[in-house]
Amino acid sequence: MNKKLAAALSGGAVLVLTLSGCSDDSDNKVNDWAKKVCDQVQPQLQKIANANASIQQQTADNSKPADVQETDSAAFQQISQAYKALGSAVDSAGPPPVDNGETTQKEAVKELNASSAAYANLQKKVDDLDTKDQAKFADGLKGIADELNKISTNGDQALKKLQSGKVGTAMAKQEGCQKPTASASPSAGSSKDSGEPKDSKASKEASSAASPSEKS
Repeated sequence: MNKKLAAALSGGAVLVLTLSGCSDDSDNKVNDWAKKVCDQVQPQLQKIANANASIQQQTADNSKPADVQETDSAAFQQISQAYKALGSAVDSAGPPPVDNGETTQKEAVKELNASSAAYANLQKKVDDLDTKDQAKFADGLKGIADELNKISTNGDQALKKLQSGKVGTAMAKQEGCQKPTASASPSAGSSKDSGEPKDSKASKEASSAASPSEKS
């Protein structure tokens, strides 16, 4: 019953700053800015990949609604927190040293914070689902998957702009901005309070948590 949700995630619901790296002559200031951002980005991308993996794994037809709810809620909480941290990383780095850098930075931060709020809202909706009625629960998950698809297709224009030109090329060369693979085991506790998903074992499918910009 969780397959639609997993499909929505793998369809590009989560930002991952992955670009085609190539050598160029970008000036040092741009490279320094990219490093400052990407060094903070990698831990958050790892959290997102792990959260996606936990949802991907909770897709068996015989999965209990309560287990699905717990896993999805924890995953959405973790993704929301990661987006907020990504916004803080871009914000604290300051404007990239390119034309209209301040505007580009502010719009990107705005989008990241909006995504954080959107996933927090999804977590609340998952928590409110009725796990005692499997049919209603499945319908509720379908609605959440539909919202997840909207998140993946809307509001990423500023992020695409941030990842273009000299800045995008510089970020592509930074290891911290490369797409991670879900870790082999949970990186922390399994409670909702920790923000970690209940189950974040490795999943090859986790790497399909592609960015909206990868869909083009």
